[in-house]
Amino acid sequence: MPRVFLITGTSTGFGKHLVQEVIDKGDIAVATARNPSTLSFENTNPKNYFAVKLDVIVPKDIDLAFSAALEQFGRVDVVINNAGYSLSGPFEELSDTQIKKQMDVNFFGLMAVTRKAMQVMREQQPCGGLIQQVTSIGGQLGLPTYSIYCASKWAIEGFTEAISHEVLPTWNINFTLIEPGAFRTDIAGRSMEYATHRHPAYEHIDARKNSSQFHGIQPGDPVKGAKAMYELAIMEKPPLRVVPGNAAYEMVMEKLKRDKEGYTRFETLSRRTEVDA
Repeated sequence: MPRVFLITGTSTGFGKHLVQEVIDKGDIAVATARNPSTLSFENTNPKNYFAVKLDVIVPKDIDLAFSAALEQFGRVDVVINNAGYSLSGPFEELSDTQIKKQMDVNFFGLMAVTRKAMQVMREQQPCGGLIQQVTSIGGQLGLPTYSIYCASKWAIEGFTEAISHEVLPTWNINFTLIEPGAFRTDIAGRSMEYATHRHPAYEHIDARKNSSQFHGIQPGDPVKGAKAMYELAIMEKPPLRVVPGNAAYEMVMEKLKRDKEGYTRFETLSRRTEVDA
């Protein structure tokens, strides 16, 4: 039986390529976007494709998108939380409005979609499904000028790992955190927002220049990234975390090494904080 994928943020990047991969593999794609009329894919028909309006920060949109998917195809097997954008600039240059918007879209919006997906997957028959969260290498590493972006992605990491331990095995709901490195998506282009006011203490940092000079020359191929995400989505036992990208993989391995060295260095201090017997 074809699987039904509901994918957020399908206008560009991973989301766009994922929809095409799902269709090409013979599965069904429910493609969501804030303006679904702009979406266009090859080899679609009413039996394998449905475009739905979904702004992840609008609760009504989430309910209507899932209702439409269920009415059209009867179930939802895979939800891929891909919608999001990047905010760049030294922390002290970012406004409260920008910070709130970043967390609303990248984290709270994803959390709301996840809540609805869990309900649908638990109640449908047969129950079960997979929820893929597209985070970032910034969900594992703190990157300069991306403090709030990283905060939103780290929040997804902790949230998803926690709820993965809350679901009953009989519900058959799985979670995978996708932590891409630098890919040639629009994340550093149209999907990038910058601080609107410069702070004199941070004249040594030009966030716009630093990110724009790498836009379009990132090593990751988003088509290959989408294929890898599809491959993970159809696994019988998908992993909790995967880091697409050579450089990102090496960075995470180095981080794990540093963290282990740091923790073990202070093992004695850590262990002497227990209540005396």
